[in-house]
Amino acid sequence: MEFIAPEIDEYCAEHTSPETEILAKLNRETHAKVLQARMLSGHLQGRFLAMLSQMIQPSNILEIGTYTGYSALCLAEGLKENGKLITLDINEELENFVRGFFKESPLNDKIDFRIGNALEMIPTLTQTFDLVFIDADKLNYTNYYDLVFEKVRQGGYIISDNVLWSGKVVDKTKNDKDTLAIRAFNHKLHNDIRVENILLPIRDGLMIVRKV
Repeated sequence: MEFIAPEIDEYCAEHTSPETEILAKLNRETHAKVLQARMLSGHLQGRFLAMLSQMIQPSNILEIGTYTGYSALCLAEGLKENGKLITLDINEELENFVRGFFKESPLNDKIDFRIGNALEMIPTLTQTFDLVFIDADKLNYTNYYDLVFEKVRQGGYIISDNVLWSGKVVDKTKNDKDTLAIRAFNHKLHNDIRVENILLPIRDGLMIVRKV
């Protein structure tokens, strides 16, 4: 997942606005208590997501894949006064941990955390979204994209995480199911005439598309 020299990454983080107190605590607690802590968005990517959200000023955000709630808290920073972020996750084991941190945040009232299968829950949503963040199981990235697309307003954004998949997308020797799924997903979005897209090598890769 390290695509730039560690000292450059550290320099970037040092010259980026700091995490909020609650995010710093969540970062520490995730690394201390939760498996696969590398899944956390973290300081640099988190500030990037927060800034994008603040630029867009969404009324409605959908996040697919909550993990420990770090990215949800970052994205919620840009919501309009009466805005709402719906975040979906299938992992019941982390529910109490996540809800505890949401309750500590002043953004708690803007976050609607739901546990269940996103493939089943997304079709039931009636909102029109300004921003969607996809960061769940890689095999279903294309399915999530297809399910949310018509729920995104014209000019709205879909951001997908982990699209470089630790560099495996450009390694021809890597052909596991997840890698193949991410390659197919990237190809699909790049050739989707309904959007403009940019793939950024931030952390493990962020694909940003704007619905035209």
